[in-house]
Amino acid sequence: MAPITKECDYLVIGGGSGGLASARRASGQWGVKTIAVESGRLGGTCVNVGCVPKKVTWNAAATAETIHEAKAYGFSVKETAPFDWTTFKHKRDAYVKRLNGIYAKNLDNDKVEWLYGRAHLLSKNEVEVDLHDGGKETIHAKKILLATGGHPNIPKNIPGSELGITSDGFFDLEKRPEKVALVGAGYIAVEMAGMFHHLGSETHLFIRHDKFLRTFDPMIQDKIVSEYERQGIIIHRNSSQSKVEKAEKGLKLHYSDSSTKEGTLDLNCLLWAIGRAPEVEDLGLDKAGVKQNERGQIIADEYQNTNVENIYSLGDVCGKIELTPVAVAAGRLLSNRLFGGPDYKDAKLDYENIPSAVFAHPEVGSIGMTEPAAREKYGDKVKVYNTSFTAMYYAMMDPEDKPPTSYKLICVGPEEKVVGLHILGSGSSEMLQGFGVAVKMGATKKDFDSCVAIHPTSAEELVTLK
Repeated sequence: MAPITKECDYLVIGGGSGGLASARRASGQWGVKTIAVESGRLGGTCVNVGCVPKKVTWNAAATAETIHEAKAYGFSVKETAPFDWTTFKHKRDAYVKRLNGIYAKNLDNDKVEWLYGRAHLLSKNEVEVDLHDGGKETIHAKKILLATGGHPNIPKNIPGSELGITSDGFFDLEKRPEKVALVGAGYIAVEMAGMFHHLGSETHLFIRHDKFLRTFDPMIQDKIVSEYERQGIIIHRNSSQSKVEKAEKGLKLHYSDSSTKEGTLDLNCLLWAIGRAPEVEDLGLDKAGVKQNERGQIIADEYQNTNVENIYSLGDVCGKIELTPVAVAAGRLLSNRLFGGPDYKDAKLDYENIPSAVFAHPEVGSIGMTEPAAREKYGDKVKVYNTSFTAMYYAMMDPEDKPPTSYKLICVGPEEKVVGLHILGSGSSEMLQGFGVAVKMGATKKDFDSCVAIHPTSAEELVTLK
Protein backbone atom coordinates (compact mmCIF):
# COMPACT_ATOMS: atom_id res chain seq x y z
CA MET A 1 0.00 0.00 0.00
CA ALA A 2 1.28 3.46 -0.88
CA PRO A 3 2.12 5.73 2.08
CA ILE A 4 -0.58 8.16 3.17
CA THR A 5 0.23 11.57 1.73
CA LYS A 6 -2.92 13.48 2.69
CA GLU A 7 -5.56 13.43 5.40
CA CYS A 8 -8.95 15.10 5.45
CA ASP A 9 -12.27 15.06 7.23
CA TYR A 10 -14.33 14.77 4.03
CA LEU A 11 -13.30 13.27 0.72
CA VAL A 12 -15.59 13.71 -2.27
CA ILE A 13 -14.99 11.39 -5.22
CA GLY A 14 -16.53 12.83 -8.37
CA GLY A 15 -16.41 16.33 -9.81
CA GLY A 16 -20.03 16.59 -10.89
CA SER A 17 -22.35 19.30 -9.63
CA GLY A 18 -23.73 17.23 -6.74
CA GLY A 19 -20.38 16.17 -5.34
CA LEU A 20 -18.88 19.64 -5.71
CA ALA A 21 -21.93 21.24 -4.08
CA SER A 22 -21.45 18.96 -1.10
CA ALA A 23 -17.70 19.67 -0.95
CA ARG A 24 -18.22 23.43 -1.10
CA ARG A 25 -20.92 23.36 1.58
CA ALA A 26 -18.74 21.25 3.88
CA SER A 27 -15.65 23.40 3.52
CA GLY A 28 -17.04 26.85 2.78
CA GLN A 29 -19.89 26.91 5.29
CA TRP A 30 -18.88 24.39 7.93
CA GLY A 31 -15.08 24.77 7.83
CA VAL A 32 -14.43 21.07 7.25
CA LYS A 33 -11.10 20.05 5.70
CA THR A 34 -12.32 18.75 2.33
CA ILE A 35 -10.69 17.20 -0.72
CA ALA A 36 -12.46 16.59 -4.03
CA VAL A 37 -11.17 14.19 -6.70
CA GLU A 38 -12.28 14.48 -10.32
CA SER A 39 -11.20 12.29 -13.24
CA GLY A 40 -12.72 14.41 -16.00
CA ARG A 41 -13.68 18.07 -16.31
CA LEU A 42 -15.11 19.96 -13.35
CA GLY A 43 -18.88 20.13 -13.43
CA GLY A 44 -19.31 16.54 -14.55
CA THR A 45 -21.91 15.45 -17.06
CA CYS A 46 -24.23 18.43 -16.66
CA VAL A 47 -21.73 21.16 -17.43
CA ASN A 48 -19.63 19.33 -20.01
CA VAL A 49 -21.83 16.92 -21.96
CA GLY A 50 -25.29 17.36 -20.48
CA CYS A 51 -27.70 20.04 -19.34
CA VAL A 52 -25.63 23.11 -20.19
CA PRO A 53 -24.38 22.42 -23.73
CA LYS A 54 -27.68 20.66 -24.47
CA LYS A 55 -29.72 23.74 -23.55
CA VAL A 56 -27.40 25.97 -25.58
CA THR A 57 -27.96 23.69 -28.58
CA TRP A 58 -31.70 23.64 -27.92
CA ASN A 59 -31.62 27.44 -27.98
CA ALA A 60 -30.03 27.29 -31.44
CA ALA A 61 -32.72 24.87 -32.63
CA ALA A 62 -35.44 27.11 -31.15
CA THR A 63 -33.93 30.07 -33.01
CA ALA A 64 -34.21 28.08 -36.24
CA GLU A 65 -37.89 27.52 -35.44
CA THR A 66 -38.39 31.23 -34.83
CA ILE A 67 -36.81 32.11 -38.16
CA HIS A 68 -39.21 29.73 -39.88
CA GLU A 69 -42.19 31.14 -37.98
CA ALA A 70 -41.28 34.80 -38.60
CA LYS A 71 -42.98 34.76 -42.01
CA ALA A 72 -46.38 34.43 -40.32
CA TYR A 73 -45.73 37.73 -38.56
CA GLY A 74 -44.89 39.59 -41.73
CA PHE A 75 -41.13 39.24 -41.71
CA SER A 76 -39.14 38.19 -44.76
CA VAL A 77 -36.11 36.43 -43.32
CA LYS A 78 -33.70 35.16 -45.92
CA GLU A 79 -30.83 32.98 -44.77
CA THR A 80 -27.66 33.72 -46.73
CA ALA A 81 -26.06 30.44 -45.57
CA PRO A 82 -27.07 27.28 -43.70
CA PHE A 83 -26.68 27.04 -39.94
CA ASP A 84 -22.94 27.23 -39.14
CA TRP A 85 -22.64 24.16 -36.91
CA THR A 86 -18.83 24.35 -36.65
CA THR A 87 -18.68 27.96 -35.48
CA PHE A 88 -21.53 27.36 -33.05
CA LYS A 89 -19.81 24.25 -31.69
CA HIS A 90 -16.60 26.10 -30.95
CA LYS A 91 -18.45 28.95 -29.22
CA ARG A 92 -20.33 26.39 -27.12
CA ASP A 93 -17.04 24.70 -26.20
CA ALA A 94 -15.57 28.03 -25.12
CA TYR A 95 -18.61 28.70 -22.93
CA VAL A 96 -18.27 25.31 -21.24
CA LYS A 97 -14.55 25.90 -20.69
CA ARG A 98 -15.36 29.18 -18.95
CA LEU A 99 -17.77 27.33 -16.68
CA ASN A 100 -15.05 24.79 -15.83
CA GLY A 101 -12.91 27.72 -14.73
CA ILE A 102 -15.72 29.13 -12.60
CA TYR A 103 -16.13 25.77 -10.86
CA ALA A 104 -12.39 25.69 -10.11
CA LYS A 105 -12.47 29.26 -8.78
CA ASN A 106 -15.46 28.48 -6.54
CA LEU A 107 -13.67 25.48 -5.08
CA ASP A 108 -10.65 27.64 -4.34
CA ASN A 109 -12.85 30.34 -2.78
CA ASP A 110 -14.40 27.76 -0.47
CA LYS A 111 -10.96 26.32 0.32
CA VAL A 112 -11.71 22.90 -1.15
CA GLU A 113 -8.53 21.14 -2.26
CA TRP A 114 -9.12 19.31 -5.52
CA LEU A 115 -7.11 16.66 -7.29
CA TYR A 116 -7.27 15.75 -10.96
CA GLY A 117 -7.10 11.99 -11.13
CA ARG A 118 -8.84 8.62 -10.81
CA ALA A 119 -9.76 7.47 -7.31
CA HIS A 120 -9.82 3.87 -6.05
CA LEU A 121 -11.06 2.83 -2.62
CA LEU A 122 -8.51 0.81 -0.65
CA SER A 123 -10.65 0.48 2.47
CA LYS A 124 -13.53 2.30 4.11
CA ASN A 125 -11.23 5.19 5.04
CA GLU A 126 -8.43 5.14 2.47
CA VAL A 127 -8.37 6.06 -1.20
CA GLU A 128 -5.59 5.90 -3.75
CA VAL A 129 -5.62 8.50 -6.50
CA ASP A 130 -3.85 8.02 -9.82
CA LEU A 131 -3.03 11.61 -10.70
CA HIS A 132 -3.47 12.55 -14.34
CA ASP A 133 -0.15 14.37 -14.40
CA GLY A 134 1.64 11.34 -12.98
CA GLY A 135 2.20 9.82 -9.56
CA LYS A 136 -0.15 8.61 -6.85
CA GLU A 137 -1.53 9.91 -3.61
CA THR A 138 -3.14 7.97 -0.81
CA ILE A 139 -5.74 9.86 1.20
CA HIS A 140 -7.07 8.97 4.64
CA ALA A 141 -10.56 10.41 5.13
CA LYS A 142 -12.95 10.28 8.06
CA LYS A 143 -15.93 10.45 5.71
CA ILE A 144 -16.17 9.68 2.00
CA LEU A 145 -18.82 10.69 -0.53
CA LEU A 146 -19.14 8.69 -3.74
CA ALA A 147 -20.66 10.92 -6.43
CA THR A 148 -19.05 9.59 -9.59
CA GLY A 149 -22.11 9.85 -11.83
CA GLY A 150 -22.71 7.65 -14.85
CA HIS A 151 -21.85 7.16 -18.50
CA PRO A 152 -23.93 6.39 -21.62
CA ASN A 153 -24.35 2.79 -22.71
CA ILE A 154 -23.48 1.33 -26.09
CA PRO A 155 -25.16 -2.03 -26.88
CA LYS A 156 -22.78 -4.97 -26.62
CA ASN A 157 -24.82 -7.47 -28.63
CA ILE A 158 -24.97 -5.56 -31.93
CA PRO A 159 -21.97 -6.02 -34.26
CA GLY A 160 -20.46 -2.68 -35.17
CA SER A 161 -22.27 -0.77 -32.43
CA GLU A 162 -18.99 0.93 -31.50
CA LEU A 163 -19.20 2.83 -34.81
CA GLY A 164 -21.99 4.92 -33.32
CA ILE A 165 -21.66 7.70 -30.78
CA THR A 166 -23.47 8.54 -27.54
CA SER A 167 -24.77 11.80 -26.13
CA ASP A 168 -21.17 12.55 -25.10
CA GLY A 169 -20.08 12.30 -28.72
CA PHE A 170 -22.90 14.57 -29.85
CA PHE A 171 -20.99 17.54 -28.47
CA ASP A 172 -17.82 16.52 -30.31
CA LEU A 173 -19.44 16.67 -33.76
CA GLU A 174 -17.58 19.28 -35.83
CA LYS A 175 -20.11 19.27 -38.67
CA ARG A 176 -23.83 18.78 -38.91
CA PRO A 177 -24.63 15.29 -40.18
CA GLU A 178 -26.93 15.34 -43.19
CA LYS A 179 -28.67 12.16 -42.11
CA VAL A 180 -28.75 10.88 -38.55
CA ALA A 181 -30.40 8.06 -36.62
CA LEU A 182 -30.96 8.02 -32.87
CA VAL A 183 -31.80 4.86 -30.93
CA GLY A 184 -33.67 5.34 -27.67
CA ALA A 185 -36.98 6.45 -26.20
CA GLY A 186 -35.93 8.55 -23.22
CA TYR A 187 -35.60 12.28 -22.90
CA ILE A 188 -32.02 12.38 -24.25
CA ALA A 189 -33.03 10.71 -27.52
CA VAL A 190 -36.13 12.88 -27.85
CA GLU A 191 -34.29 16.12 -27.12
CA MET A 192 -31.41 15.42 -29.48
CA ALA A 193 -33.73 14.24 -32.24
CA GLY A 194 -35.51 17.58 -32.04
CA MET A 195 -32.23 19.50 -32.15
CA PHE A 196 -30.89 17.60 -35.15
CA HIS A 197 -34.17 18.04 -37.02
CA HIS A 198 -34.58 21.75 -36.47
CA LEU A 199 -30.93 22.41 -37.30
CA GLY A 200 -31.40 20.76 -40.68
CA SER A 201 -30.54 17.05 -40.44
CA GLU A 202 -32.77 14.30 -41.80
CA THR A 203 -33.61 12.62 -38.51
CA HIS A 204 -34.67 9.04 -37.80
CA LEU A 205 -35.68 7.97 -34.28
CA PHE A 206 -35.72 4.25 -33.48
CA ILE A 207 -37.81 3.17 -30.47
CA ARG A 208 -38.47 -0.30 -29.06
CA HIS A 209 -42.21 0.20 -28.57
CA ASP A 210 -44.81 2.42 -30.23
CA LYS A 211 -44.22 5.51 -28.05
CA PHE A 212 -41.36 7.31 -26.37
CA LEU A 213 -41.05 9.10 -23.00
CA ARG A 214 -42.85 6.10 -21.55
CA THR A 215 -42.38 7.15 -17.91
CA PHE A 216 -44.35 10.33 -18.61
CA ASP A 217 -48.11 10.78 -18.61
CA PRO A 218 -49.88 9.24 -21.64
CA MET A 219 -51.03 12.70 -22.74
CA ILE A 220 -47.39 13.75 -23.09
CA GLN A 221 -46.47 10.59 -24.95
CA ASP A 222 -49.33 10.80 -27.44
CA LYS A 223 -48.96 14.50 -28.18
CA ILE A 224 -45.19 14.62 -28.57
CA VAL A 225 -45.01 11.50 -30.77
CA SER A 226 -47.71 12.90 -33.03
CA GLU A 227 -46.03 16.31 -33.13
CA TYR A 228 -42.60 14.91 -33.99
CA GLU A 229 -44.12 13.02 -36.89
CA ARG A 230 -45.94 16.16 -38.05
CA GLN A 231 -42.66 18.05 -38.01
CA GLY A 232 -41.02 15.44 -40.22
CA ILE A 233 -38.97 13.35 -37.80
CA ILE A 234 -39.12 9.74 -39.02
CA ILE A 235 -40.08 7.43 -36.14
CA HIS A 236 -39.34 3.72 -36.43
CA ARG A 237 -41.66 1.97 -33.99
CA ASN A 238 -41.14 -1.49 -32.45
CA SER A 239 -37.65 -1.46 -33.88
CA SER A 240 -34.47 -3.41 -33.31
CA GLN A 241 -30.98 -3.11 -34.75
CA SER A 242 -28.99 -6.10 -35.92
CA LYS A 243 -25.75 -4.69 -37.33
CA VAL A 244 -23.83 -1.48 -38.05
CA GLU A 245 -21.30 -1.30 -40.87
CA LYS A 246 -18.99 1.29 -42.34
CA ALA A 247 -20.23 2.66 -45.64
CA GLU A 248 -18.82 4.88 -48.36
CA LYS A 249 -20.19 8.10 -46.87
CA GLY A 250 -20.66 7.04 -43.28
CA LEU A 251 -22.54 4.10 -41.80
CA LYS A 252 -25.11 1.50 -42.80
CA LEU A 253 -27.61 0.49 -40.13
CA HIS A 254 -29.41 -2.85 -40.43
CA TYR A 255 -32.75 -2.82 -38.63
CA SER A 256 -36.33 -3.98 -38.43
CA ASP A 257 -39.41 -2.06 -37.37
CA SER A 258 -43.23 -2.14 -37.57
CA SER A 259 -43.25 -1.86 -41.34
CA THR A 260 -39.88 -3.34 -42.33
CA LYS A 261 -38.67 -6.83 -41.50
CA GLU A 262 -35.16 -6.34 -42.84
CA GLY A 263 -34.18 -2.80 -43.70
CA THR A 264 -30.99 -0.81 -44.11
CA LEU A 265 -30.37 2.89 -43.69
CA ASP A 266 -27.35 4.83 -44.92
CA LEU A 267 -26.32 7.42 -42.34
CA ASN A 268 -23.75 10.06 -41.56
CA CYS A 269 -24.19 9.58 -37.83
CA LEU A 270 -25.70 7.00 -35.45
CA LEU A 271 -26.36 8.02 -31.85
CA TRP A 272 -27.14 5.53 -29.09
CA ALA A 273 -29.32 6.94 -26.29
CA ILE A 274 -30.34 3.69 -24.63
CA GLY A 275 -29.63 4.54 -21.01
CA ARG A 276 -26.75 5.12 -18.66
CA ALA A 277 -24.62 2.96 -16.39
CA PRO A 278 -23.08 3.94 -13.03
CA GLU A 279 -19.47 5.08 -13.14
CA VAL A 280 -18.12 2.45 -10.75
CA GLU A 281 -15.50 0.66 -12.82
CA ASP A 282 -12.25 0.32 -10.81
CA LEU A 283 -13.71 2.41 -7.99
CA GLY A 284 -12.86 -0.39 -5.55
CA LEU A 285 -16.29 -0.74 -3.96
CA ASP A 286 -15.56 -4.34 -3.01
CA LYS A 287 -12.47 -3.34 -1.03
CA ALA A 288 -14.55 -1.00 1.09
CA GLY A 289 -17.50 -3.39 1.29
CA VAL A 290 -19.95 -1.01 -0.40
CA LYS A 291 -23.04 -2.80 -1.72
CA GLN A 292 -24.50 -2.39 -5.20
CA ASN A 293 -27.82 -3.37 -6.76
CA GLU A 294 -28.33 -5.63 -9.77
CA ARG A 295 -27.62 -2.72 -12.15
CA GLY A 296 -24.32 -1.92 -10.47
CA GLN A 297 -25.66 1.23 -8.82
CA ILE A 298 -24.54 2.05 -5.30
CA ILE A 299 -27.27 1.39 -2.76
CA ALA A 300 -27.98 4.41 -0.57
CA ASP A 301 -30.87 5.19 1.76
CA GLU A 302 -32.90 8.39 2.02
CA TYR A 303 -30.09 10.00 4.00
CA GLN A 304 -27.51 9.04 1.33
CA ASN A 305 -25.97 6.43 3.66
CA THR A 306 -24.44 3.33 2.10
CA ASN A 307 -24.11 0.13 4.08
CA VAL A 308 -20.65 1.28 5.22
CA GLU A 309 -20.85 3.64 8.20
CA ASN A 310 -18.67 6.52 6.97
CA ILE A 311 -19.33 6.22 3.22
CA TYR A 312 -22.15 8.08 1.48
CA SER A 313 -23.38 8.27 -2.09
CA LEU A 314 -25.65 10.45 -4.22
CA GLY A 315 -26.46 11.41 -7.79
CA ASP A 316 -26.58 9.31 -10.94
CA VAL A 317 -24.32 6.62 -9.49
CA CYS A 318 -27.24 5.73 -7.19
CA GLY A 319 -29.82 5.93 -9.97
CA LYS A 320 -32.71 7.37 -7.95
CA ILE A 321 -33.64 10.47 -9.93
CA GLU A 322 -30.92 11.29 -12.44
CA LEU A 323 -31.22 15.07 -12.54
CA THR A 324 -28.46 17.54 -11.71
CA PRO A 325 -30.53 19.76 -9.36
CA VAL A 326 -31.48 16.64 -7.40
CA ALA A 327 -27.81 15.76 -6.86
CA VAL A 328 -26.94 19.36 -5.93
CA ALA A 329 -29.74 19.58 -3.37
CA ALA A 330 -28.90 16.16 -1.92
CA GLY A 331 -25.21 17.10 -1.69
CA ARG A 332 -25.80 20.31 0.21
CA LEU A 333 -28.25 18.69 2.61
CA LEU A 334 -25.86 15.80 3.24
CA SER A 335 -23.07 18.20 4.24
CA ASN A 336 -25.50 20.05 6.49
CA ARG A 337 -26.43 16.80 8.20
CA LEU A 338 -22.86 15.55 8.59
CA PHE A 339 -21.23 18.78 9.69
CA GLY A 340 -23.91 21.32 10.61
CA GLY A 341 -24.59 20.16 14.16
CA PRO A 342 -27.83 19.26 15.95
CA ASP A 343 -30.00 21.69 13.99
CA TYR A 344 -29.35 19.65 10.82
CA LYS A 345 -29.27 16.11 12.23
CA ASP A 346 -32.33 15.08 10.17
CA ALA A 347 -31.50 17.00 6.97
CA LYS A 348 -32.27 15.02 3.83
CA LEU A 349 -33.72 15.54 0.39
CA ASP A 350 -37.42 14.89 -0.16
CA TYR A 351 -37.51 12.87 -3.37
CA GLU A 352 -41.27 13.31 -3.81
CA ASN A 353 -42.73 15.77 -6.32
CA ILE A 354 -39.54 16.71 -8.10
CA PRO A 355 -40.27 18.71 -11.26
CA SER A 356 -38.61 17.75 -14.53
CA ALA A 357 -38.55 19.21 -18.02
CA VAL A 358 -37.84 17.74 -21.42
CA PHE A 359 -36.38 20.21 -23.90
CA ALA A 360 -38.22 18.75 -26.83
CA HIS A 361 -40.00 20.72 -29.56
CA PRO A 362 -42.33 21.72 -27.94
CA GLU A 363 -41.14 21.59 -24.34
CA VAL A 364 -42.54 19.21 -21.75
CA GLY A 365 -42.95 19.79 -18.01
CA SER A 366 -44.02 17.26 -15.42
CA ILE A 367 -44.34 16.97 -11.65
CA GLY A 368 -46.03 14.34 -9.52
CA MET A 369 -48.00 11.29 -10.54
CA THR A 370 -49.11 10.25 -13.99
CA GLU A 371 -52.80 9.55 -14.47
CA PRO A 372 -52.36 5.74 -14.61
CA ALA A 373 -50.25 5.77 -11.43
CA ALA A 374 -52.77 7.97 -9.63
CA ARG A 375 -55.71 5.75 -10.63
CA GLU A 376 -53.83 2.64 -9.54
CA LYS A 377 -53.19 4.15 -6.10
CA TYR A 378 -56.39 6.16 -5.50
CA GLY A 379 -58.98 4.53 -7.75
CA ASP A 380 -62.22 6.50 -8.19
CA LYS A 381 -60.95 9.28 -5.91
CA VAL A 382 -59.06 10.67 -8.92
CA LYS A 383 -60.46 13.55 -10.93
CA VAL A 384 -58.61 14.79 -14.02
CA TYR A 385 -58.79 18.23 -15.61
CA ASN A 386 -57.23 18.77 -19.01
CA THR A 387 -57.22 21.08 -21.97
CA SER A 388 -55.69 21.31 -25.43
CA PHE A 389 -55.54 24.52 -27.39
CA THR A 390 -53.51 26.62 -29.80
CA ALA A 391 -51.22 29.04 -28.03
CA MET A 392 -51.76 32.64 -29.13
CA TYR A 393 -48.25 32.85 -30.59
CA TYR A 394 -49.26 30.29 -33.23
CA ALA A 395 -52.62 31.89 -34.07
CA MET A 396 -51.06 33.82 -36.94
CA MET A 397 -49.74 30.69 -38.62
CA ASP A 398 -51.15 28.26 -41.15
CA PRO A 399 -53.00 25.30 -39.60
CA GLU A 400 -50.29 22.84 -40.62
CA ASP A 401 -47.67 24.90 -38.74
CA LYS A 402 -49.39 25.00 -35.36
CA PRO A 403 -47.83 22.77 -32.66
CA PRO A 404 -50.05 21.61 -29.77
CA THR A 405 -50.35 22.96 -26.28
CA SER A 406 -51.85 20.53 -23.75
CA TYR A 407 -52.18 20.69 -19.97
CA LYS A 408 -53.41 18.20 -17.38
CA LEU A 409 -54.11 18.42 -13.63
CA ILE A 410 -54.56 15.21 -11.67
CA CYS A 411 -56.47 15.70 -8.43
CA VAL A 412 -57.39 13.37 -5.56
CA GLY A 413 -60.09 13.31 -2.92
CA PRO A 414 -62.93 15.67 -2.00
CA GLU A 415 -60.40 18.49 -1.46
CA GLU A 416 -59.01 17.81 -4.95
CA LYS A 417 -55.37 17.93 -3.92
CA VAL A 418 -53.16 18.25 -7.01
CA VAL A 419 -50.97 15.14 -7.18
CA GLY A 420 -49.85 15.50 -10.80
CA LEU A 421 -49.33 18.32 -13.27
CA HIS A 422 -48.27 17.71 -16.86
CA ILE A 423 -47.80 20.38 -19.50
CA LEU A 424 -46.68 20.40 -23.11
CA GLY A 425 -46.12 23.54 -25.12
CA SER A 426 -43.96 26.61 -25.54
CA GLY A 427 -42.48 27.89 -22.28
CA SER A 428 -43.36 24.77 -20.26
CA SER A 429 -39.98 24.51 -18.56
CA GLU A 430 -40.09 28.04 -17.14
CA MET A 431 -43.78 27.73 -16.28
CA LEU A 432 -43.30 24.50 -14.36
CA GLN A 433 -40.86 26.00 -11.87
CA GLY A 434 -43.56 28.19 -10.36
CA PHE A 435 -46.35 25.64 -10.49
CA GLY A 436 -43.92 23.11 -9.04
CA VAL A 437 -43.77 25.17 -5.85
CA ALA A 438 -47.55 25.04 -5.58
CA VAL A 439 -47.67 21.26 -6.03
CA LYS A 440 -44.83 20.79 -3.54
CA MET A 441 -46.78 22.84 -0.99
CA GLY A 442 -49.85 20.60 -1.40
CA ALA A 443 -52.02 22.93 -3.46
CA THR A 444 -55.59 21.97 -4.29
CA LYS A 445 -57.66 22.66 -7.40
CA LYS A 446 -59.39 25.40 -5.37
CA ASP A 447 -55.99 27.05 -4.77
CA PHE A 448 -55.31 27.02 -8.49
CA ASP A 449 -58.77 28.46 -9.22
CA SER A 450 -58.30 31.24 -6.64
CA CYS A 451 -55.28 32.62 -8.49
CA VAL A 452 -56.31 35.36 -10.90
CA ALA A 453 -55.34 34.49 -14.46
CA ILE A 454 -52.66 36.46 -16.29
CA HIS A 455 -54.15 37.25 -19.68
CA PRO A 456 -53.29 36.57 -22.40
CA THR A 457 -50.92 33.72 -21.57
CA SER A 458 -50.91 29.98 -22.02
CA ALA A 459 -50.27 29.52 -18.29
CA GLU A 460 -53.65 31.05 -17.41
CA GLU A 461 -55.29 27.86 -18.68
CA LEU A 462 -53.96 26.03 -15.63
CA VAL A 463 -55.91 28.28 -13.26
CA THR A 464 -59.14 28.27 -15.29
CA LEU A 465 -59.58 24.54 -15.94
CA LYS A 466 -63.15 23.24 -15.84
